[in-house]
Amino acid sequence: MSEPEEPLRVMVVDDHPVYRDGLAVLLGSVPGLAVVGTAADGAEAVALALEEQPDVVVMDVQMPVLDGIEATRRITAESPSVGVVVLTMSEDDGTVFAAVRAGARGYLLKGADQEEVVRAITTVAAGGAVFGAALARRIAEFFAAAARPGGPDTAFPQLTAREREVLDLVAAGRSNGQIASALFLSPKTVRNNVSNVLTKLQVTDRAQAIVRAREAGLGR
Repeated sequence: MSEPEEPLRVMVVDDHPVYRDGLAVLLGSVPGLAVVGTAADGAEAVALALEEQPDVVVMDVQMPVLDGIEATRRITAESPSVGVVVLTMSEDDGTVFAAVRAGARGYLLKGADQEEVVRAITTVAAGGAVFGAALARRIAEFFAAAARPGGPDTAFPQLTAREREVLDLVAAGRSNGQIASALFLSPKTVRNNVSNVLTKLQVTDRAQAIVRAREAGLGR
């Protein structure tokens, strides 16, 4: 007789106890899944994930101490074998791309039903990627633009990755407040990044920066 397959080891991270515990119970009742831990913030998530080495972490984005994007970045950098599925209320492009850049291989909205969540976990555990149809299309368009010669990723090599993210959202017409929300940064950090971008691009104001960025394919 063949050995029974080991269940997939899953970790649930969310700062809302009712949602976190409910999802953990739900996933724990699914044959083939075992919940090996839960965490209430990003820092706790990183520590637990590195200790437990689960197959998949289901990760909320907006959390205290350390947000889910940065927690995802740290977990995937330390343990590339751990798959991360981001489960969030936000369909905002900035959040989606920040999660993808951080190493998430799945992105679901919190309205997803149990079947969708389980399918995302099993797909990511098997090395695949899962994004809702609308999100997948936007991601494909973004990377197609980035791959073109002179596309967004090759433009402005003097900018840091974070400054390029900020410039992309400036070029998309977002205010500093909206950029702060999208990237989970403080308004002061956004102001500093915008100021750095203007200096590095040698432009005098936001309007000139937008023109330069859009010519390079950013802000679409």
